[in-house]
Amino acid sequence: MITLSRETEVLAERLAAARRVSVDEAVRQALEESARSAGVAPARRRRRMTVEQMQALGAEIAAMPILDPRSPQEIMDDINEL
Repeated sequence: MITLSRETEVLAERLAAARRVSVDEAVRQALEESARSAGVAPARRRRRMTVEQMQALGAEIAAMPILDPRSPQEIMDDINEL
């Protein structure tokens, strides 16, 4: 068991809330990022997404604005003309 200061706990909770993950996951992600930058990170493991996470991601993407109103075919035609 690791004892953390209240300040560290609050920071971990804020990071978890911002990333919408558990405190444990937020701390693990932060440690992995730090370990990678220090050159000591273990091989990355793939995380499986839950159905709810996939649906949330799809909803987030669907809510994004359409920046180019052309059809995919029109875009490809324009690209191929270059």
